[in-house]
Amino acid sequence: MSTAPSPPRFEPARIIVVMGVSSSGKSTIGAAVGRRLHAPFLDGDGYHPAANVEKMRSGIPLTDEDRWPWLDALAKALHEAADRKSVAVGACSALRRSYRDYLIKKAGEPILFVYLHGSREVIGERIAHRKHEYMPASLLDSQFATLEEPAADENALQVEVTDPVETIASQVVKAVSHLRSFKRWQ
Repeated sequence: MSTAPSPPRFEPARIIVVMGVSSSGKSTIGAAVGRRLHAPFLDGDGYHPAANVEKMRSGIPLTDEDRWPWLDALAKALHEAADRKSVAVGACSALRRSYRDYLIKKAGEPILFVYLHGSREVIGERIAHRKHEYMPASLLDSQFATLEEPAADENALQVEVTDPVETIASQVVKAVSHLRSFKRWQ
């Protein structure tokens, strides 16, 4: 009888959302997973209304009221992309459980969240060396303050940001082996 822990079981999902704080690698990892699955990749940054972008550019953290329209637009786009290609990958901070629950509700189907876990020090080093159109390093502390790591009862896979991109992408693709049966060439 084996004493090795069982691999985590995930609810089958056609939508994968790579989540985490700013500079954790959401867009890079999401794009890599999308390539491996031959799936469309939707970067959540592209779904922010102009008012949100201006707030962040000014160093003002978003409120929940700012986030709902953004999450709604992204969830609907992910669902539509999954309908077209049988699978879709997105990148979205999804920092609170309520945001993840909202994405699931608005998408109308299960979502697998890939949580990019990293320490404040590692992420801080990354953000210090990155230029983002509207996300200043000064907002990183508010991101960590807002972050609610996925709970054990959520459909989530935690990976470490210190692993190489291709290692993380391989972990994710192995976790969603049910997606191999989809006809991605349609």
